Order: sequence, then structure tokens, then C-alpha cells
Amino acid sequence: MAGHVDFVVLQQVLIVLGAVSLVIPVFHRLRLSPVFGFILIGMILGPSAAGALVGQIPGLDWIALSDRTRIATVAEFGVVFVMFMIGLELSFERLLLMRRLVFGLGPLQVVLAAAAIAFTAMLLGQARDAAVVIGLALALSSTAICVQILSEEKRLTTHTGRSSFAILLFQDIAVIPILFAVSIMGSATGVGGHTMLAFAMSLGQAALAVVAIIAVGRVLLRPLFRSVARTKSPELFMAACLLVVLGAATAAAAAGFSMALGALLAGLLLAETEYRRQIEVLIEPFKGLLLGVFLISMGMTLNLAAIAAAPFLIVGLSAGLIVAKAAMIYVPARLFGIPRRSALQTGLLLGPGGEFSFVVLSAATALGLIEAHASEIALIVTAVTMAANPFLSVLGKYLAGKLELQPAVEPSLLAPDNLAEAPRVIVVGYGRVGQVVASMLAAHRIDYMAVDWDADVVAKARAAGAPVFYGDATKPLFLEHCGLASAQALVVTMDSPAGAEDVVAAARGARADLPVIARARDPRHAARLYAKGATNAVPETVEASLQLSEALLMDIGVPPGAVIASIHERRAQMRKEIQTLAPSAEPRPPLRLP
Repeated sequence: MAGHVDFVVLQQVLIVLGAVSLVIPVFHRLRLSPVFGFILIGMILGPSAAGALVGQIPGLDWIALSDRTRIATVAEFGVVFVMFMIGLELSFERLLLMRRLVFGLGPLQVVLAAAAIAFTAMLLGQARDAAVVIGLALALSSTAICVQILSEEKRLTTHTGRSSFAILLFQDIAVIPILFAVSIMGSATGVGGHTMLAFAMSLGQAALAVVAIIAVGRVLLRPLFRSVARTKSPELFMAACLLVVLGAATAAAAAGFSMALGALLAGLLLAETEYRRQIEVLIEPFKGLLLGVFLISMGMTLNLAAIAAAPFLIVGLSAGLIVAKAAMIYVPARLFGIPRRSALQTGLLLGPGGEFSFVVLSAATALGLIEAHASEIALIVTAVTMAANPFLSVLGKYLAGKLELQPAVEPSLLAPDNLAEAPRVIVVGYGRVGQVVASMLAAHRIDYMAVDWDADVVAKARAAGAPVFYGDATKPLFLEHCGLASAQALVVTMDSPAGAEDVVAAARGARADLPVIARARDPRHAARLYAKGATNAVPETVEASLQLSEALLMDIGVPPGAVIASIHERRAQMRKEIQTLAPSAEPRPPLRLP
């Protein structure tokens, strides 16, 4: 007998998946941000639009999202995975280098924006406590949306991306004391000694939780992923990734932090390991889908009836919030030496409200600090401005173009690029051949990154200080995360003929102009590599015979110049013969590294 099935939950899942599959491709075709598309889906199918007409139009209940709480929990994981991916792109070292912006510009923006918004709220008739809460809530911005936009536009490593992330990171950290302050304001005990003691104990507990997560992560993460990687099972590797993300998020939530901050810590810890690139590839689909669910849930909060009742008020408050916050970001950013165009783009990008604004406003409303009508207006303003985020990003780039040109990246504010971030050469396979190639690159001071599918080989190389990462280089997405777009060459030294062919094909499919040099078993294998798109395929048997011939000729007294010339001539001849075995392989120019 079939078990019980909750068709309502299943219906909600099917509606979300169907909307994502059908509507988002249209937005891509129209070159509109999918962020706006997700929010628009939630608004149209949500409780105030299609949901309100259920019962009046037959069959509408099959496509309406009537209850936001049913997808709220899943939606929260969208933010969790975004923060985890952010952590993977950073490291504790980079975070330390950004401390000037995180703990300087970040708090200055929050204080100035909260004060300006609170003062405006008091002028509009709100009580002091309500105005303060509204100011603190609306001073926050959307980490999920802003990072998604910067990532899509490939601006995370620009000056705008770094300054935006620094402010967003501090805002995420500040959510806990803001929520605690709201609970104090809503309690009857005031701010006496007992409350302050509770506040200190709460901060101490949170600090211990963070230290515990970092300590446990540093001890356990590498052995855990090494043991899983030895199995070469993508399923087990995926399970380990989900365990770490959800485990860290749960631990942070238990300590009073947001789940997103716990996921960020997990990402920061894994960013220092050799498994980060493979993890990025596996987590990417989850992040995109869950973020879409989160944005749909944000769109569902838009009460179209309330907007229709006071459209000019909503538009005026939304525009005022964006302008005020942009100004409160632009001025401090200039004080911290950020160029005008980057400060302007950062201000407009972070001008809208954020996901944690909903959390703060909901908590304050439950405690009676804000009237229900004022809270509803504030929530609508937050959602409306979040929906406008993609357009504000475009506006910021347009206005920045009118200002004087500035460097895209300010070196003094960025962490120095290491070998793993922007390699000139990617070496696939770190066995004996790969190690020799890597040592020659290092001898000539050429930056490189090596990748290997053997966890033990990677662990040994990392212990020796080599820039080696674990992952499957046959996957184009993995190569993309390794910096293939900016690499000057890719060298394939794998001892697996089929694997080498797959890597060459993946690299050539991603970049037609990339020099690809591959190790081959024999002339026939070299021919297959040429057919896959290799620039140069080097057969082991041919090279061994040429080296033996060179040693023989030198030992019997043939002049070195003549020997070298004949060896080069014979190598070129044999290369042409091999290429004739692969007629589909086009001749490619030799590799040149400046």
C-alpha cells in the first residue's frame, strides 16, 4: 500500500521548479537579471496576486503559492549556500587583509544609515523605539542578491565587489547584536545590570561557538575530505560537502548566530584546503536553485493590495531609502580612499533593503515595538527595493562611466593574488611527469596551479608547499574555477590515456585559443589527442627513442650542434607523421610564454 504523500508540499515544489525552468530562460534571453525574474515569479504567484484569486478562478490553486511559510525554511538555505560559496572565494588571510574595510567602513555605514533612516521615521510620526528598529532594519542590505549580481557580472574581485562585500559581511555579523538590542527594547527590564549581563553572556557564548567551529574545522576537515576523496565517489564527496555546510550552519544557529554566518565560516575553512575547487563545482547547482527559492519567497511578501492603496507613498519611501543609503555609503567610502565611481556603484548596489531586514522587522512586530501597518509598509519597501537591485546595478555602472576612469582594482585593498587564483599555467596530473613539469615552471618563476584526482598525492604535495588542488579536470566547470579563462597554457601529464583525452577536449571546448600540451603513451594516442584539440602531444616512446639517440650520438663523438639539429629535425618530422593519423586536428602554433 502506498504511503501518505503530502500533495500540498509536493505541489509547492513543482510550482517553484516549473517557474524556474520556464520563466528564467526567458529572462536570460531578454538579457534581464534572473534575480528580478525570481522576485517577479514570487509576486505574481504569491498570496496577494494569484493566491488571492484561488476559489474565484477554477484551477488557479494548482499554480498559486498561497503560503510563504511552506517554502521559507528551504528558502533560508539559499542564503546559507551563497555565504558558503563566498567563504570559498575568500580565506582567513584575505579576510584579515580586508579588516580595514570590514570593521571600519562596515560599522560606519550601518551607524550613519540607521541614524538617517530612524530620524526620517520619527519625522513621519513613529515613536522613538519603533524608529530606531526601522532604522537598524533598513540599514541592512541583501548579501544574497548583491553577491549574486556581482558574481554574474564578474565583478567580485573589482574594487566595487570588495568594498560591497566588506560592508555586507559586517552587516551579517551585526545582525546578532541588532536582534539582541530589539529583544532588550521589547522587554520590560530595560537596560539594567541583569540585561547587560545577559548581553555579555550571549556575546561570550557566540564567540566560543565561533572559536569551536574554527578549531574543529581545522582539525577534522582535511582528514574528512581526504578519506572521502580516496573513494573517488562523487556521491560521497557531495554528502561530505552538505554535511560540512549544514553542520556549521546548525552549530552557528544553536549559538545564536545566523545560519548564513556559520556557512561562511565553513567556506573560509575549506578555502585553505586543496579541495575548494572541486567543492565549488559540486555546490554551484544547489546554490543557484536554493537562491532562486529564497528570491521567490521574497517576492511573495509583496502585498499588491497595500501597494495599490498607497502607491506614491511606497514609491517615495523606496526611492528615499535608496538615495539615503547610497549617500551614507558613498561618503564613508570616499573617506576610506575608494574611487568615486566605485563608491557610487557600491552605494547604489547596497541601497535597497536586505533579507535580514525581514527578520528584524518581524521580531520587532512580534514584540510590539512597531505597529502592524508600519511594519507592513517597511516590509513592502524592503521587498520593492530588493526587486530593483539588478536595475540599480546597471544604473551604477552607467553613472560610473560618466565619471573619470579609475583602476578597476585597488591593489592596497585587495589580497595579493596567489598562484592558485591566477595561474599562468595549469598542470593536470601531479605524478612524476607532472612534478618535473612543475619544477621547471618554478625554476623559471612561472606561476602555475596543479590538479590531481588522487587525494594522497594532493595531500603530500600540499604538505610540501606546492600549489596543488584536488578535483576532476575532465569537467569544464572545474577547469573554469581553476582560472582557465586567464591561463596562458594547460599541460596534461596524466597517465590515463582516456582521462587525458577528456581533459584536452574539455579545455579546448572552453577555450579555442588555449595552448594545450599533452603527454601521450604512443603515436596513436598522440594522434587521438591532436584530434581532441591538443596543441602539442608528446609520445613517451618517441621522446625516449630521441633521447637515447641523442646520448648515443654524443658518446660516439658526433658534434653537439649537429646532434641537436638532427634531433629537432627528426622530432618535427615525427610530429607531422603523427598528425597525419588525426586528419581532423588542425595544426596549432607552438607555445610561447612571455
